[in-house]
Amino acid sequence: MFRLLLISSKSTSLRKPNSTSSFTVSNSHTNLCDSTSSTLFRQSSSHISSNPSASPTNHFNFIYPTKTPNGYSFSCRLGRSFSSFSSQIGFGKVFSSGYRLNYENFRSCEENGCGFLRFQGFLGGLRSFASESDRESMEYDVVIVGAGPAGLSAAIRLKQLCREKGVDLSVCVVEKGAEVGAHILSGNVFEPRALDELLPQWKQEEAPISVPVSSDKFLFLTKNRAISLPCPFDNKGNYVISLSQLVRWMGMKAEELGVEIYPGFAASEILYDANDKVIGIATNDMGVAKDGSKKENYQRGVELKGRMMLLSEGCRGSLSEKIMKKYKLREKEHTQHQTYALGIKEVWEIEEGKHKPGAVLHTLGWPLDQKTYGGSFLYHLKDRQIAIGIVVTLNYRNPFLNPYEEFQKLKHHPAIIPLLEGGSVLEYGARTLNEGGYQSIPYPVFPGGAIIGCSAGFLNVPKIKGTHTAMKSGMLAAEATFGVLHEGSKMETYWDALQKSWIWEELYRARNYRPAFEYGLIPGLAMSALEHYILKGRLPFTLKHGKPDHEATKVAKLCSPIQYPKPDGVLSFDVPTSLHRSNTNHEHDQPAHLCLRDPKIPELVNFPDYAAPESRYCPARVYEYIPDEKNQLKLQINAQNCLHCKACDIKDPKQNIEWTVPEGGGGPGYSVM
Repeated sequence: MFRLLLISSKSTSLRKPNSTSSFTVSNSHTNLCDSTSSTLFRQSSSHISSNPSASPTNHFNFIYPTKTPNGYSFSCRLGRSFSSFSSQIGFGKVFSSGYRLNYENFRSCEENGCGFLRFQGFLGGLRSFASESDRESMEYDVVIVGAGPAGLSAAIRLKQLCREKGVDLSVCVVEKGAEVGAHILSGNVFEPRALDELLPQWKQEEAPISVPVSSDKFLFLTKNRAISLPCPFDNKGNYVISLSQLVRWMGMKAEELGVEIYPGFAASEILYDANDKVIGIATNDMGVAKDGSKKENYQRGVELKGRMMLLSEGCRGSLSEKIMKKYKLREKEHTQHQTYALGIKEVWEIEEGKHKPGAVLHTLGWPLDQKTYGGSFLYHLKDRQIAIGIVVTLNYRNPFLNPYEEFQKLKHHPAIIPLLEGGSVLEYGARTLNEGGYQSIPYPVFPGGAIIGCSAGFLNVPKIKGTHTAMKSGMLAAEATFGVLHEGSKMETYWDALQKSWIWEELYRARNYRPAFEYGLIPGLAMSALEHYILKGRLPFTLKHGKPDHEATKVAKLCSPIQYPKPDGVLSFDVPTSLHRSNTNHEHDQPAHLCLRDPKIPELVNFPDYAAPESRYCPARVYEYIPDEKNQLKLQINAQNCLHCKACDIKDPKQNIEWTVPEGGGGPGYSVM
């Protein structure tokens, strides 16, 4: 069932409700109950491609955010052009679920100012639709893939420049999450430097940034002790926030400026012209069954074409990785490979007397061994909420290590237990992050566009911050893009601007922290202290990263198995319980978006040589080895569990797993992460 939300008689909105899922565990696999809510296919009559050479215009804005207790949810606003739009493409193509809404009934309801309309009440106005035609094409001046901090910063900056120069450029942002912010996860101690530049009045405009850092502690943990260390973080002037809530607010700001945001659509394909220039993206087809057949509600994907493309998919973006390989962007600047970490996080509600808004805690050491770099964080937000999590670098050696279980152990440390006792978990999630820093930034410009944000990798490892640098990269790319479209300059000015910006200065000073830990925890701490307190980033050489993360994994016979305690259901939990808290949902009957390049490698290599590491590094139990009819263990992929963290795409020893986008709107549904 879906619901149509009509906000008011002034503007008619169609909103996809935020669906949650439950799941059951059987002996053979984990299933997520299918959601029957429909994804709204948002198109504009002003951008349907009838004249490819025509300059696109922006007649009205679609996405309208409404404030909710957890931030902002986005609605699709159809303005005055609705009538001509529906007659031009047929309103039946609006719903990817394969239903056509009778426009006369809809218009009548709009005029009468209706509120919630139940699906059953409109059965007479709906009919099955299955398109066999070619993809619809929509044209914009700029298409941005990903509604995260970088993508939305780029969109906002572009529209600001349009207002300053009196220019009308159409800007579209496509987002695979069911709504803006649904796939956003970060610690997050926020440095507002970039936001100050982008939206200086953010305090007056009710940005969800209200908890300044009040204290900053740094601990070295052993199994039973917590040793206080000098705090290397300078968080004065920073804020503890929910990044998913911040990007919802940024989406509202972007929409106010005229940006069109399409949540629920997954960019699955890059479009090229005859000269190998990127000219757009295509969203994946909806209504395709597991076996590849077209279901009754089949809907062809749509092409979003742009004069310029900005890829802002976050860490290990699937299209960004393809672009980097195709155009050899790493080779252009002789940059090193990217190195990654996996962050696992929970948001808790704790007892009032234990809550200290703005208190920040970081730790090193236990539960990780001294050869594995990583640490934990614990931030006090508002409303008795805390964010607690662990970050484990994915170049760990021991295939028996399980990052999820390491996180469960962490919560039983004597320094953590008193805070969590009596509390409850609100949300759970996981996401990888780039840690390569300065050494690993690729040349970000390709024919037809650029890569921005964490897709390129601007995280400052010693600060444990990347939001401000991602936002700034989006702003610089927007300025370069505007120059290309309005002034006839070249996109290469983005690369020049990056190298002259405070991003470059900041990452250069921090360049030796992460590779220093290749030599172990204690040498890494010593080198970091030397760099931070004495040399201040002026070491006369640049350390190199070790092996790529997937090559760092040792074979099982060289490592010792790790026995993890069973969860107690109070502080620690099994994966199914945590997964439920992530609000993860995928249409069950669709092709698996986690593909094996060689289906034989799991049974011939991963299981016998590496003791099935994919069953441990995945924080959502996507990969399980189960006995077949001959009692032989075979890999089963429970793709419906996927948190979109990308760990499997990075850590698989033979790089045999390829992460591709599922149907748009699938995945986690974060609200306070």
